[in-house]
Amino acid sequence: MDLVALLIQIVVGTIIVAPVLWLAGRALAGKEKAKFTDAIWIVVLGTVIGAVVGAFSSGLIVAVIMFVIWLALIKHFFDCGWIMALAIAIIAVIIFIVIVAVLALIGIGLLTLI
Repeated sequence: MDLVALLIQIVVGTIIVAPVLWLAGRALAGKEKAKFTDAIWIVVLGTVIGAVVGAFSSGLIVAVIMFVIWLALIKHFFDCGWIMALAIAIIAVIIFIVIVAVLALIGIGLLTLI
């Protein structure tokens, strides 16, 4: 496990995923429960745990385990149930897709930045 790559992954994940997760959590769990710092913690811990688990094995079972871990992190930090955590995760993915589509329509893509 490369620590520099992990640090870059944490920073990029925090910049890209945390605001989207925060918006979805705020919309579904409420602004009292879904704080931006909680979204940051979810992303940082999910990234670190994913890197550690991914260093030891890979495959479909590990992907399912990581999905459950991400849901557990959302459930814990946003103080909601499992179904609400799943809904927050789904809404976050939808919000992310919409943002990427809008950016692509106006000509700002991830590949143009590289």
